[in-house]
This record gives sequence, C-alpha cells and structure tokens, in this order.
Amino acid sequence: MTNSVLCAVDVSNGDDDIKAIRKAAQLAALDNAQLDVIAVVPDFGMSQVSSFFSEDHHEKMVAEAKEHLNALVTKALDADQNAKVRHVIATGRAYEEVLNLAKKTGASLIVVGAHKADISDYLLGPNAARVVRHATCSVHVVR
Repeated sequence: MTNSVLCAVDVSNGDDDIKAIRKAAQLAALDNAQLDVIAVVPDFGMSQVSSFFSEDHHEKMVAEAKEHLNALVTKALDADQNAKVRHVIATGRAYEEVLNLAKKTGASLIVVGAHKADISDYLLGPNAARVVRHATCSVHVVR
C-alpha cells in the first residue's frame, strides 16, 4: 500500500510536467494515497552569485514558484483535485530536496518527468537520474 506519492516538477519548464502530475495523481488514486508535488528553487546562499541579487530575491522566487506550481497542478488536474494536493516549495539542489522530502513524508513512490536531456545524460535529465539512482523507494519516470 502506498502512503504517499511525491511528484517532482520544474516550474520553469512551462507545461512540460503536466503528464508527470497526471500520472502521479493516477498512481496515488489507485491506493488512495496523498499526492505531494514539489518544486525546488535554487539556493544562492552566501556564494558570490548572491551578491548580484537583492536581499528579498529569494522570497520573491519562492512566492513566484508557489504561484506557478499552483497554476500547473490546477491545469494538470482541476481545482478540486488541486485542493487535496500538498504543494511544497523547497530551496536547494533539486535532487537532494526531492529525496529529503520523500524520506520525510515516507513516500512510497516518486514520479519524475524525463525532459529534453543532453545525450551525456543518456536521455534522462541530471536531477531525475540522481533521484532514480539514490531513492530508497520506487521511482516512476514519465517520458
């Protein structure tokens, strides 16, 4: 039995993750599991790069990511289904945050999309590939 299904999306990809969200919702519904959808914003931290941004840049990025994530899930499913989905915005490296949330929530399944990957990534994006390699639960890749 599945406790929860975690779907990882990149809100900067436009509608590319709609298929992954729909598949995650379908798989969650099979076991009446909770659907969590995560988007990760980069953490510039104390690096030299952060000095080029305003102090409130990170908060603006998170707020914008929340809006995009809500709109994306609503477009993929509908408003009623979206209301039942837990939306998570994390900060850091995408694959690390996906794996951390999966562990924290006890996810039984992670759903990721395979995007326009570089041939060096063997047709799977670098974050998706890392999630597949390091996850302690099953991973479903939506092509």
